[in-house]
Amino acid sequence: MKFLLTLIAAPLIALALFYFVFPGRLVALGRWLLRKRGGTVQKSVVVDGRTWPFLEGGDPAKPTLLLVHGFSGDKDNWSFLAPYVTRDYHVIAPDLPGFGENERNPDLAYDIAAQTARLKAFADALGLVRPHIAGNSMGGWIALRYAIDYPDALASLILLDNAGVNGAEESELQKQAANEDYNPLVLAGLEDADRLVAMVVHKPPHIPSRLKPVLYADALKYRDQLDAIFWVIAIEGRDHPLNDRLGEVKVPTLILWGRHDKLLDVSCVPVLEAGIAGSRSQVFEHVGHVPMIEDPKATSDAMKDFLRQL
Repeated sequence: MKFLLTLIAAPLIALALFYFVFPGRLVALGRWLLRKRGGTVQKSVVVDGRTWPFLEGGDPAKPTLLLVHGFSGDKDNWSFLAPYVTRDYHVIAPDLPGFGENERNPDLAYDIAAQTARLKAFADALGLVRPHIAGNSMGGWIALRYAIDYPDALASLILLDNAGVNGAEESELQKQAANEDYNPLVLAGLEDADRLVAMVVHKPPHIPSRLKPVLYADALKYRDQLDAIFWVIAIEGRDHPLNDRLGEVKVPTLILWGRHDKLLDVSCVPVLEAGIAGSRSQVFEHVGHVPMIEDPKATSDAMKDFLRQL
């Protein structure tokens, strides 16, 4: 009986030790387990003198799915989705310059055209031939611009709550950022984290206080640079949306959106549908801005159904 109790207690004691003494290691362990479950490993490639970290999973002989994260996100935004797609696709998810473990150079240009050109150079460096490209938020804007700028360089386009177009209704984010004196997507401090999470997802999870300094360390460390990048793309989205260029998209396109998205209003969906010939859409009634995190199973089902029909 004592031996059995020891077997039960030992993992709990280890978890408690990690939580209270080594929270950074606990977060790292969770990240490793997510990647392990999704069958992804971290790799890197040098592109134009810049090291790009990325996650790779699945069989390289199968069709490639290139996944592009959003503002203030990173490659692991796709780790929740990976378990559902790596069996059927060769998955590549990079950190974009300015985010994650990629170069955080404040002197780089972070407009969408510049980031799109860098993503194309990354794809070329890996020898990706006409991948399927999926992007969320800012990453969806980059994916959309990729389809316009390099129409023969991708097989299909999947947009998940993408920026870069304006709908009939303003989002909560657009209203709050209208005066250009308040950025709702940059943390003022750890006490601000719950507000930010509640703005991004429809049903915010509880985040233990001991883990917050680890989870939001980069967001606070690079707060000023993230703020600068945000205003570059926010002003570009306001003044130069791609609404009038959607007809230039010639590849099969799937549009996925969360009904409760506070960052980018769901009224963008009919704009995209009307502008991109032959596109199809699906609105998830129970999620917000990041469907691949909030409901990765439903998101993957929609993506795979679309890709199977190509």
